[in-house]
Amino acid sequence: MAYRIFLAGASGAIGQRLVPQLLAAGHQVTGTTRNTDKAARLEALGVEPAVVDVFDAEALMQAMLAARPDIVVHQLTDLPAGLDPSRMAEAVVRNARIRDEGTGNLVAAAAAAGVRRMVAQSIAWAYASGPEPHAEADPLDGGASGNRGISVGGVIALETAVLDAPFAGIVLRYGQLYGPGTGANTAAGASPLHVDAAAHAALLALDNGAPGIFNVAEPNGAVSTRKAAEELGWRADFRLPA
Repeated sequence: MAYRIFLAGASGAIGQRLVPQLLAAGHQVTGTTRNTDKAARLEALGVEPAVVDVFDAEALMQAMLAARPDIVVHQLTDLPAGLDPSRMAEAVVRNARIRDEGTGNLVAAAAAAGVRRMVAQSIAWAYASGPEPHAEADPLDGGASGNRGISVGGVIALETAVLDAPFAGIVLRYGQLYGPGTGANTAAGASPLHVDAAAHAALLALDNGAPGIFNVAEPNGAVSTRKAAEELGWRADFRLPA
């Protein structure tokens, strides 16, 4: 079935790999960006661009109402190119704000527009210490301090807003991304994930999976991805054609 999709973060690493999958599946896509140059590139791909800042609640509301989406896909982040270590300390704070305040604005706009479903990006390395692999019901590390505490606090705010919203909420806890646009060419981290497979999980979640949380990563000992495979029909080896 074809849907009207509001893709928040269409020009980001996952957004860029998700757009061609959405269009190939026959969906009509409105994609957000804060950059007019990127908006032109989105339009050339067949996306209706919406130049809007997620922190501008009123402008976001108007963009959402104009798009009249069936489903919202939330792929917003605020991270430096290549995850530059010298810029990550300030990026952690900005990214947590997007997950908290930005997600709140996005959920409010989606609710006002009458969407039926939201698919949102989270992370798979926010679990509290405990037996591994972690399943989705395991607690997050809400007592963490420092930068990790800021990040996990943002994750908890995002997931709570999406799962408590007045529509079906799907949270995809992604592993550590690699591949085009991520700044990492090869798999790394405890739960690596190719960006194409990450985007494909969002596409599958438009129709599949009950509201809730899904770990999405390549097979590993840190997190269990069985639920995503069984309920979303997701495969870690998915890649876009070269």
